[in-house]
Amino acid sequence: MKTSELTGTLLDYWVARSEGTVPTADAQLKFMPSTAWAQGGPIIEREKIMVAWNASEWIAGVTDFVDRSEGHISKGPTALVAAMRAFVTSRLGDVVSDDAQVAVDRKSNG
Repeated sequence: MKTSELTGTLLDYWVARSEGTVPTADAQLKFMPSTAWAQGGPIIEREKIMVAWNASEWIAGVTDFVDRSEGHISKGPTALVAAMRAFVTSRLGDVVSDDAQVAVDRKSNG
């Protein structure tokens, strides 16, 4: 699954994985950094993620300050979505496993 297409609970799941945790269903219900500034904001600040409006969409970028040639730019309908996509891409790459979809679907279906 392309990181650039992650949204909602699935994006939040991969943000958690990028943070080094495998969230339980209960934890996932409370962790929503792609929609809650109180959760996504600290990640943006800590990772020094650049966020800007680009006429029709939000863009966000993460730069590896050790190797300045490595940058990760993502787009999204909101600043948080763009920033969390950039964060996941910087940690896990442009593609993540589809296996998480099963866990997210199970949680959503109760």
